[in-house]
Amino acid sequence: MRETDFVSGFARGLRVIEAFGEAQPRLSIADAAKITGLDRATVRRCLLTLSQLGYANYDGKFFTLTPKILRLGHAYLSATPLPAIVQPYLDQLAERAGQSASASVLDGTEIVYVARASQRRVMSINLTPGSRLPAYCASMGRVLLAALPETEAREILGRSDLKANTPLTRTDPEELVAELRRVRDEGYAVIDQELELGLCSIAVPVANDRGQVLAAVNIGASAAHVPAREMAERFLPLLRETQAALRLVLR
Repeated sequence: MRETDFVSGFARGLRVIEAFGEAQPRLSIADAAKITGLDRATVRRCLLTLSQLGYANYDGKFFTLTPKILRLGHAYLSATPLPAIVQPYLDQLAERAGQSASASVLDGTEIVYVARASQRRVMSINLTPGSRLPAYCASMGRVLLAALPETEAREILGRSDLKANTPLTRTDPEELVAELRRVRDEGYAVIDQELELGLCSIAVPVANDRGQVLAAVNIGASAAHVPAREMAERFLPLLRETQAALRLVLR
């Protein structure tokens, strides 16, 4: 891409939008400037523009995003057939497993949920299409990272905030790389309460008919009901069936 093709103002506006999140739903100009690293004048113009266009509300001190911002994410979901294709398979998987099932794609250091079939809530946060989780400690993130060349996976881990969400979270880069090798060899990943205490999950990659990994599918369960050591025995056959069925319909 030529330098003249890059619209820096548009890029700064997107950085300001991305500054909002579950932990910071209301931002002042100073807050947004600190998070984005942009100067206050630039952030002020971006936020006021979002407000003028109806993408944000402004109470004189704090800005909050409005539901109109969902149009941006809906454009992706509408233009991408993956969620619509995967959803009925997830519904069937969740029904057979008696647990929630999800599908996600890799976006930088995070996974983004594109479809979900919820049987019961096992996490403290409410996961829906568009929700994001760190890839390094999520079962779907592990299988998606394992599908990449190791040099690329290492680079993503290097950019990740490898924090210990629980006492069981793996944060050592070399240990994570070794785990990705195991996942690559065995074809699935099991997470034992690394993302949140009380939550176990198992995931497999989802490839198209040419063998390209497009997404991941998982099943999540309460550790009190299904310990991590039992996840593969209980749910891997169902996940394998879903994996094989999706490969026939994805292009």
